[in-house]
Amino acid sequence: MAIWFQRIFLLLLVSSCASSDFLENSNFESPPLNLSSNASSSAFVLLDQNTTLPGWTFQGTVQYVTSPDLPDSGHAVQLGEDGQINQTFIAKGDDLNYILTFALIPGGQNCSVSAGLSVSGPDSNSVFSYMHNYSKVSWQSYSHNLGKWGNGEPINLVLESQAIDADTNSTCWPIVDTLLIKTVGVTLDQDSGNLLTNGGFESGPGFLPNSTEGVLIDAVPSLIQSALTQWSIIGTVRYIDSDHFHVPEGKAAVEILADTAPSGIQTATRDTSEGYRYNLTFTLGDANDACVGHFIVGVQAGSAAQNFTLESNGTGSGEKFGLVFEADKDAAQISFTSYSVTITKEDVLCGPVIDEVIVHPLGGKASLKPTWLLLIFALLYVAVL
Repeated sequence: MAIWFQRIFLLLLVSSCASSDFLENSNFESPPLNLSSNASSSAFVLLDQNTTLPGWTFQGTVQYVTSPDLPDSGHAVQLGEDGQINQTFIAKGDDLNYILTFALIPGGQNCSVSAGLSVSGPDSNSVFSYMHNYSKVSWQSYSHNLGKWGNGEPINLVLESQAIDADTNSTCWPIVDTLLIKTVGVTLDQDSGNLLTNGGFESGPGFLPNSTEGVLIDAVPSLIQSALTQWSIIGTVRYIDSDHFHVPEGKAAVEILADTAPSGIQTATRDTSEGYRYNLTFTLGDANDACVGHFIVGVQAGSAAQNFTLESNGTGSGEKFGLVFEADKDAAQISFTSYSVTITKEDVLCGPVIDEVIVHPLGGKASLKPTWLLLIFALLYVAVL
């Protein structure tokens, strides 16, 4: 099994690449031009029509921010009322998905309302809001799939503050920093032993270089639009890396964060046949992030469903589980849902880690249900009598 994951990880390395080279001035460390000498020393500098921001065009209320508390300990931009920045970059290579990761920082602390951040590509859009209790630091990493594009096609990235019905003077406007774009092949080569695509979660958003908190992925109902290749998202999950978390296998895994409602992930098998039996195996554990609690994860595979539990001590434990199911259609649904709300001593939401999800055939059609077998034996017994 470990050999299979090594093979698929190498394939994914070939088909994906994380880079800030797609965007000019992606971390805003190149300051605005034509600033006055007084403005250049301020923490917040309002950009006007006489100012240019290298690599970006802007409109509305946009401020250049300087602070040691930012991800790169340097600079960012705040998008105030009607604030917008955009940049067009060129796709490199055919049939690639372009996945954006960025840092989102709250614009203040004593606010009655926090405005959201709208992130758009040519045919994609999502709104993000800074969520308290989702990280130990004062900023969070989020991801957004900009879609599939061919070589040489222009991709216009737009970030703008989300309009709200509130007093603008008491509104905290979003601050954005450190944008990273990762390309992922639309078609991932898979080992024939697993009937799931990306069951090891090696294909997902890129990790920001100065981040130790993973990447948050908000609800995405579509497998195609998800930043986590071939997995749709329910609620919010944290995409974690092996450099900063306990990952059972490979370089990445998924930590499910249940809050006021259950959260989870869902995908579909490939090449299954209705009525045949299959075995689903997976690893359930914790991320070594001091997440202590009783995990309850509901797993559904085809028409079969079962709850699995794990007592977590928060130090990086893990256990393998399995579920035999009968495919109810050619593409059986596979889902993992966390019903446990757990939080660390630092008031950070945490949860169960899922990794190494594998589906393989058991061979032959599903046998008759036990109840039908009992009925047949009973009828035969009566006939003999």
